[in-house]
Amino acid sequence: MTLTNRCSLLHTAVASLAVAFSLGNATGSAQDDYSAELPRVPATPASETLQDFQVADGFQIQLIASEPLVTSPVAMEWAADGSLFVCEMRGYSEDRDQGISRISHLRDVDQDGVYDSSTIFVEGLLWPTGLFPWDGGLFVGDAPNLYYFRDTDGDGKADQRDTVLTGFGTSNVQGLMNSFRWGLDNRIHIACSSTGGMIRRPGQPESDAINIRGRDIALDPHTGDFELTSGAAQHGMSFDDWGRKFVSSNSDHLQQVMYEDHYIGRNSLLQPAAARVSIAEDGPQAEVFRTSPVEPWRIVRTRLRVSGKARGPIEGGGRAAGYFTGATGVTIVRGDAWPASFQGMAIIGDVGSNLIHRKRLQPNGLKWVGKRVDPDSELVTSTDIWFRPAQFANAPDGSLHIIDVCREVIEHPKSLPVEIKQHLDLTSGRDRGRLYRLVPDGYEHRATPNLNRASDQELVDTLAHPNAWHRETASRLLVQRQSKSITELKQMANHPELPLGRLHALAVLDGLKQLDEETVFPRLNDPHPSIRKHAIRLTEKLTSNEALRSKLAERIDDPSIEVRYQLAFTAGSIDGFEKTQTLAHIIRQNPTNRWMQTAVQSSVAEGAGELFFALLKKPIDPNLIEFVGRLASQITQQNDPADIRLAVAAVSNLSPDDGNFALPILGKLLETRSRPDTVLRQLDDSGELAEIDQVLNKMLEQLERVALNESEQVDDRVSAIENLRYATASRVSDVMKSLIDSRQPIGIQRAAMITWGRFDSDEITESLLSRWSSLSPSLRETASEILFSRPDRLLRLLTAIDSGDIPLSEVSRSRLQVATKSPNSSIQKLAAKLLESSGSKNREQVVQAYQKSLHLPGDSARGSKLFTAHCANCHRLEDRGHEIGPNLATVKTRGDDFILANVLDPNREVNPQYLNYVALDVDGRTLTGMITEESATSITLQRAESAKDSLLRVDIERLQSTGMSIMPEGLEEQLDRQAMADLIAYLMQVK
Repeated sequence: MTLTNRCSLLHTAVASLAVAFSLGNATGSAQDDYSAELPRVPATPASETLQDFQVADGFQIQLIASEPLVTSPVAMEWAADGSLFVCEMRGYSEDRDQGISRISHLRDVDQDGVYDSSTIFVEGLLWPTGLFPWDGGLFVGDAPNLYYFRDTDGDGKADQRDTVLTGFGTSNVQGLMNSFRWGLDNRIHIACSSTGGMIRRPGQPESDAINIRGRDIALDPHTGDFELTSGAAQHGMSFDDWGRKFVSSNSDHLQQVMYEDHYIGRNSLLQPAAARVSIAEDGPQAEVFRTSPVEPWRIVRTRLRVSGKARGPIEGGGRAAGYFTGATGVTIVRGDAWPASFQGMAIIGDVGSNLIHRKRLQPNGLKWVGKRVDPDSELVTSTDIWFRPAQFANAPDGSLHIIDVCREVIEHPKSLPVEIKQHLDLTSGRDRGRLYRLVPDGYEHRATPNLNRASDQELVDTLAHPNAWHRETASRLLVQRQSKSITELKQMANHPELPLGRLHALAVLDGLKQLDEETVFPRLNDPHPSIRKHAIRLTEKLTSNEALRSKLAERIDDPSIEVRYQLAFTAGSIDGFEKTQTLAHIIRQNPTNRWMQTAVQSSVAEGAGELFFALLKKPIDPNLIEFVGRLASQITQQNDPADIRLAVAAVSNLSPDDGNFALPILGKLLETRSRPDTVLRQLDDSGELAEIDQVLNKMLEQLERVALNESEQVDDRVSAIENLRYATASRVSDVMKSLIDSRQPIGIQRAAMITWGRFDSDEITESLLSRWSSLSPSLRETASEILFSRPDRLLRLLTAIDSGDIPLSEVSRSRLQVATKSPNSSIQKLAAKLLESSGSKNREQVVQAYQKSLHLPGDSARGSKLFTAHCANCHRLEDRGHEIGPNLATVKTRGDDFILANVLDPNREVNPQYLNYVALDVDGRTLTGMITEESATSITLQRAESAKDSLLRVDIERLQSTGMSIMPEGLEEQLDRQAMADLIAYLMQVK
């Protein structure tokens, strides 16, 4: 079949299905057999595949391997001799237990750039997803196990099979460990993805297993030891030339990892900034420009979901394209065949849209930004829906290699309704697979050297090679061999013209445990900032002495923020380092940068009081308020007498005129004064806090005046109300009663409720219950959060609902479901009773009942007001609202059907990112929200109105998911069909 005929066939099928969708949606008619609407899409023969591609100007794509040499490829790595190992996940997606996956070994015998032969190195695997060569063998990730395979008898097949680690998660076939990468720390870094796991050595008891949820690992290939690292995106992880780490996660296609987990774990009271952040300038679900048609099964699935016959998010109007849905394999360009202007560019695939996207990375402080290169197109697209670019690699020949899994369907099997799935073949393509090479025009292939045969001196010289594969392979081999070429390495580490050579020489010397001051100290003044940064990190491996500490202190004014950032982390790892003044100087240069705050505080697990004292010396920078407040909380919780006394001495110099800056700091520092057995309690009893209390009282009086003065700006009043949380419970009650009033602006009422709700007070419960009917819908949500936070309040609320004083419909079913699991038996029984009496509305029936909204003329102006009233708590559009839930900027590309279904049935298929969690803390509070940040020491829960609670792990009694979306069900109680039509009209016209 020709290209023209194939495309015509598929486009005709899609057009017919679009009509069928329209008719089916209008009539609501049921069909039992959808086979006529689900034509199988024929595979493109390997000989014709290049005709399907559209490639950006200046580049070309070349086929270098296809079936039968390779089938179902998902990962690849080159051995030191230049041959290629390919991970073939032939059991994807439902045939794991058949054990038909394998590792193939490809060779380019004649060195023309096209692979000629393939042998099976390992077979009988389940779901292998990653591999890495080491010492003549291969590490292979086949969850739940990480194996090491080796051919010891020279027959080309592995006969040695060692289980290195076990316990990796397998719950999601699209969330398995992947992307094995060699790091500058001489370890193999592995992306552990969304399934996590409890991993351990095979001989260890399960009780010794380590939870890797939310983290990646770095494996020492010599010993099998591993360390948790920051990351845990879904599929794809890459380092740039200087060790920065980038990842991708489904629709959130480009993210940066901001720090390493081991630094955070030093301070158990640290609440760090997010370790993984989105950096795409055009947002996580960025627009893409596919040239392939939408698959027929997607159109049928959409219709079934709209009609309520199938569950799951609706890809509206038959158009399931136009934005990232399956981002994979982020890779930083590091091949020397590419033009210099493209070095460091991010390459990302979208397996669902059959394309390859690129972004140019640019520094923007510590957090970089990825900017689209192609305005209305992509680097590579294909009209063939079988093109599934899952992974990329910088190859020995300097090009970018592309793995094409080559599958007819690559959807998660659980996302396919049985009515559709029975007409598809999820194994279709198991016998196919393609490897491509993306090169610039005029590219000439070069032979790949066998670095196994290279001498140590030749490998040292290769550390400065312009191609990343050569540098990293040479580094790996020198460490693997435990090379004795120390003199040559030190010479390379000091080479004035080869920055990458200097970097890798330092890394190898570290791996050989041959670092010394003579080599490292000059690099602390290296002209390249990334080498200065790396050298600072490496000083942690040296014996601390006065000379080292003095050299580090010289870098406090380094012009690079990244260098200062690393120094802030390293300062806490050098014995005897006078870190107080260094850290104070560093944080003053970037006082509001959350990552810099994190680095500095990570280094003061001890010595927080000294840093606190240093930062409160006048003149005080008001921008330090947040960071000094964090230090105050840590000092209070640590309860160290020396630190407490230093902090009290520091705040004694504050005056009422310091106002808004001083009060949060004073409040956080004094918050444990009423608890027994604390240093602050002893100081309070002895009268040593009397002078501070006088200052504090004057500050609170001023805040009360501002909070109650209706002529003040609302923002100033809200700020004053929030800071009154540092007053006593009785004082707060007197002020807040008058502010929770319908005559006050909503922002004032909400701030008053939240501040008052922080106190263990019966009055707040009585006030909220008595005023319930006068609260707006969004304020009732805030009131619910407060009332559900403590058992005594919750019991009062449930009793009020049971007696009819508060309508049952005004409390979400998800909250009642959480309440049924309360340890309080009275709450359990009452919540279960109310849940049963509320009835369980069939969400599919609700969606079907509102189909009329799709045909009513909508008023976007009214819809805009409805958005503000009902949606802005969790979504942001046109500079209004809070960006907590999914980004709505591209929602119209998914159609009005998608909007309708997800508003009315938010739990059809919940993205794990938006699951609601419940946490019980040591103070007895129950807190809810989605987990937006997670580290070794803390988690952050976020919910409506961008309200956040950051909890230290040491303060969490229990944490569990509700299994439900943060968006509550039941919006139909507040929106009739016309209102829904108006809301949809507004969302569909937003640009």
